[in-house]
Amino acid sequence: MGFKYDFSGWATKNNILCSDGRTIMKDAFKEQDGTVVPLVWMHQHDSIDNVLGHALLKNTAEGVRAYCKFNDSEEGQAAKLRVESGDINSLSIHAGRLKQDSRKNVIHGKINEVSLVLAGANDGALIDTLSFAHGEDSDIADECEYYPMVELTLEHGEIDYEEEHLEHAEEEKPKKEEGMNEGEEKKPSEKTISDIYNSMSDEQKDAVAYMVGAALENKEGEEDEKGSKEDEEDMKHSVFDAEQTRGQAYISHADQEGIISLAKTTSVGSLQDALEIYAQDNELSHADIAAAGGFVQPAEGVTGDVTTMFPEYKDVKPGAPELITNDQTWISTVLNGVHKSPISRIRTRHVDIRNIEALRAKGYKKGTQKKLTGNFKAAQRTTDPQTIYVKNALHRDDIIDITDFDYVSYLYNIDRMMLNEELATAIVFGDGRDDADPDKISEEHIRPIYLDDDLYTIHKTLDLETAKTTLQGSNTSAYFSENYIYAEAMIEAVLYARETYKGSGSPIMLMAPHTLNVMLLARDMNGRRIYNDVKELAAAFNVSRIETVEQMADKTRTVDGKTYKPLAIMCNFNDYHLGATKGGQITHFTQFDIDFNQEKSLIETRCSGANTRVYSAIAIEEEVKASGAEG
Repeated sequence: MGFKYDFSGWATKNNILCSDGRTIMKDAFKEQDGTVVPLVWMHQHDSIDNVLGHALLKNTAEGVRAYCKFNDSEEGQAAKLRVESGDINSLSIHAGRLKQDSRKNVIHGKINEVSLVLAGANDGALIDTLSFAHGEDSDIADECEYYPMVELTLEHGEIDYEEEHLEHAEEEKPKKEEGMNEGEEKKPSEKTISDIYNSMSDEQKDAVAYMVGAALENKEGEEDEKGSKEDEEDMKHSVFDAEQTRGQAYISHADQEGIISLAKTTSVGSLQDALEIYAQDNELSHADIAAAGGFVQPAEGVTGDVTTMFPEYKDVKPGAPELITNDQTWISTVLNGVHKSPISRIRTRHVDIRNIEALRAKGYKKGTQKKLTGNFKAAQRTTDPQTIYVKNALHRDDIIDITDFDYVSYLYNIDRMMLNEELATAIVFGDGRDDADPDKISEEHIRPIYLDDDLYTIHKTLDLETAKTTLQGSNTSAYFSENYIYAEAMIEAVLYARETYKGSGSPIMLMAPHTLNVMLLARDMNGRRIYNDVKELAAAFNVSRIETVEQMADKTRTVDGKTYKPLAIMCNFNDYHLGATKGGQITHFTQFDIDFNQEKSLIETRCSGANTRVYSAIAIEEEVKASGAEG
């Protein structure tokens, strides 16, 4: 076929029950054999950065295979590294225009894209062939060596419900009835009222009787006081209690059939008239009909009321419960942006030769002795790794009893999400737990950017009072809003700090959501906003983009007895070194405990982290005033 690919695997496999309750049948996507679709990350379609490459689809008797090629983007190469290392081994499809039979078997559809996912909806949708060992130009015509991949867990794939179409199995042809000519069939529209009534269940017949009884009451109007009392008394009895109904007038199923037969006669004409005639002939009141035909509030010792006929509750979103999480976007930005290294014990060494008078070159005067250049100091620091883990256990009884979604996969995804968030938080802000806490991630092993030494992170305090004076003297509030002053003070602090910034490339800014909103709401004297969107504000800060971090709200640091809170942190995360030796990368372990009947799970990594470039980060912070203090 001549298609160069990096890896291949099953985009989906046939005859396997997926976590969303569907089963994909053979040749459901046969029309896309040879089609090339985008390769994306986790079915995310909101940014072009999520497109990692493309996939060639091949329809087979077992399912659809995908031969995937990564693009040369930063995201594509980052994904390639994770597939090559075995961190990601699951695929999933995004399909639309689905056609299903009555058993939710997918018999036709269109695959819009193939996604790399942490876990897929289809058990068989796994990467099974890597081409990296054969070079970058492996061909689809070549049979590559199969590398065993560790199957982690499964989660829901995304399906386009808006384009879904249901196709029912072909209904059986109606049987020929007596008196009909050969080949002649009875049309559905020719069903009689009796046919329809006889096809009902007992509960449905009771419901019909209840509704027609209610219609009679609406037509008759209010009865006299005595009659009303008798009706009320009759309605207290359950028509399903033989002891209570014996010897009293009530509507049986035979009575209901009599009413239907009467309604079919041409002389009566309507079901409502038939009810009135039948009630008069059989000395039944309207209350008898209503009470016997439907459910009423039960008397003492009698169970069952109208609520027993209500349909069962159904999930708005079937499958696993939806997770309520903190903002996760910045976490992937941090973990994808830091420099990955196979070295976990790292050392940085620096010599600062700025502003050292003795190191200046000197002019020579004939006949004089030349002087030696002055001395300078070298600074170094070392960082050792620490193990970070998430451990959990599931009772096997719960795993078996929960059938509407994959409970094991669901918990694994939560554990992995927690590990990622904890690691990203430690890199940017620090662990936050007390030093005496045995579970603390030490700042000596994962050095946080915000708490780092001034040699690596430039700390700048926001000075609103000075900003007010600088803008318009002491009467600033008469000309500028508080939001405008705040925005100008933030931009001034960042730009002045960038004068000593030594980071590489184009930096990214992490910012508390409230801080960002304050600046976006800045207006001029005419009420017009200064910054129309986040991109304009990012350009004012001279950063590539701004990402909000809601977890920043409760972070602080204390220096010389003063407490500060971060407002924004700017850096290029590639200057931060995250190192793990072979075996120290994020790994998932599972084990079954037969003594306690539990499936135990451990996600663990052993790594170190430190900023390795001086003056490569800027932290804008604000002093936290004590309660009751001015300012």
